[in-house]
Amino acid sequence: MDVKTVVAQAKHQIADLFADEAIENLGLEEVDYDESKGVWSVTLGFSRPWDQPRGALAAIAGQNLYAKRAFKVVQIEDATSKVLSVRNRDVPA
Repeated sequence: MDVKTVVAQAKHQIADLFADEAIENLGLEEVDYDESKGVWSVTLGFSRPWDQPRGALAAIAGQNLYAKRAFKVVQIEDATSKVLSVRNRDVPA
C-alpha cells in the first residue's frame, strides 16, 4: 500500500467509528511503517464538540484557537489492508 491510501483508509475508519460523536477537524498527525511487521501506524487528531470552549468570554479570549484534540493511532496491516487496532495516543500536556 502507498502512504496516501493508508492515510485515507485510517481517516475513513476514524470518521466511521466516531460518526455519532460529530467529530471535527480530522487531520493527519504522523505516519510510520514498521517494515519488520508489515504494519502502518497512522496518528490522527480531531476535536469533539464537548471539548470546545463555551461561552462569550471563551470566544473573546481566543480560546477557540486552542481547542482540545483527541489523538488516535490506527494500525493497518500492509499485506491485507486490514485495520488491526484503533487506540489512544497520549500526548503530554
